[in-house]
Amino acid sequence: MNQEFYQYIQKMHLFIQAQDRKIRQLEKTIEAINHELAELKERPGIRVDKIEYKFDQLKVESLEGTLNIGLNPSDLQGIEDFSVDNQQVCTSFSPEDHMQTVMELESNLFHYLETEIELLIKQTQEKLNVNIDGSYIDFIKEDIKKQIPNRIEFYLRQISPEEKSKENWKEKIIAQMKKEIENGVFVFLRNLPDNLKGMKKE
Repeated sequence: MNQEFYQYIQKMHLFIQAQDRKIRQLEKTIEAINHELAELKERPGIRVDKIEYKFDQLKVESLEGTLNIGLNPSDLQGIEDFSVDNQQVCTSFSPEDHMQTVMELESNLFHYLETEIELLIKQTQEKLNVNIDGSYIDFIKEDIKKQIPNRIEFYLRQISPEEKSKENWKEKIIAQMKKEIENGVFVFLRNLPDNLKGMKKE
């Protein structure tokens, strides 16, 4: 009986020691986490102000904490806003022709974004003497890509039957949209907060 009791006490002692080690380990982990949190709180945060842009004549709702690629509203005073959201688009195209044209223009412009936008951003950075983080390239590319369908619809609304009969009307739309993209990238980079521009040294 005494032997069994002694063994029980010994097991309890070993169990308590093991629990004590676990508790000490958890305390050290919690202390390390609290230390990291304190360091994070002391670091200065990056604040992105509310910036409102319009992509040429397309009305883009501003988002808090989000930078929208597009032209500054002050550059577009006197131009009537245009929105295709929740509106029926009337064009001189049949539905099938319209869909085919949209897909063709989208394909061309998406290819331009995938193959040439990085060079455009690099050249614009050099022109403005800024050096943004590489993550902005994908951000800019995806933001512009979202706006392309609406811009295509806008231009197709302007095509008259007479203009549609000309051979190069699609090329003119593509050229105009590429110009908009160039302007949008320039204005976006120019209006970034100074703490995000990473000015290059002369």
